[in-house]
Amino acid sequence: MENSLQEKYLELLEYIKTLDSCVVAFSGGVDSTFLLKACTDALENKVLAVTIDTPYIPRWEIKEGKDFVKRLKVKHKFITMPIMDEIKNNPMERCYLCKKELFSAIKEFAIEEGYSCVVDGTNFDDTKDYRPGMKALKELHIKSPLMQMGFTKKDIRDLSKKLGLPTWKKPAYACLLSRIPYESSIKIEDLKKIEKSEKYLMNIGFKAVRVRCHGDLARIEVDKKDFKNILEEELLDVIGDKLREYGFKYVTLDVKGYRMSGLELI
Repeated sequence: MENSLQEKYLELLEYIKTLDSCVVAFSGGVDSTFLLKACTDALENKVLAVTIDTPYIPRWEIKEGKDFVKRLKVKHKFITMPIMDEIKNNPMERCYLCKKELFSAIKEFAIEEGYSCVVDGTNFDDTKDYRPGMKALKELHIKSPLMQMGFTKKDIRDLSKKLGLPTWKKPAYACLLSRIPYESSIKIEDLKKIEKSEKYLMNIGFKAVRVRCHGDLARIEVDKKDFKNILEEELLDVIGDKLREYGFKYVTLDVKGYRMSGLELI
């Protein structure tokens, strides 16, 4: 581990130690996995991982997170929550409303179990992007050690690799609601076909991928460097057939390619 990164990690551990105990909001992504490892290194058995299980979190991500926590030998709690009424039509403020609801549940559980605080994996780079959910975290006094200590996404990936964490090169991921246009009714069947489609595309080699859902139409986003592969005629036929099998009637490829802000462009 490079000296500068090692020193930064040790400073993070020292900060976490001042928390005394904590509940980690754990999604299984790059940031929360790194944070859980750091909290465990700093606080040992005074850490609890809490994962929210909702219909818009892919089953495969829940399983991956569960398997990692088991290997880390950390206490792990699941809180199952339905799609809240306030976001069933995917409003523009969905992320704020969702974060407020989910983190309120985590905070309430943390208080009941006697933990000092709730921490989440927001990092410094997140402050440069449009993140309405951060407002909810601030209102609920959720602590974000990675942001507070100036950890960038690159820092987190580099340190995750050095620490042997399996998520160090895991592509950025977001909940399945971000695949559906704002002000559109959220249907469980749509979430399922999005999840199946994205998992299939990941399994055949497209790691940075989104399947945006427009009712019966799937709009696939992949990294532009993968265009040459996905545009092979036989593969296009196979992908089209598979996504139709999952419930879509029409399948298209977005010529703009993969982008995290794709929802705002729908």
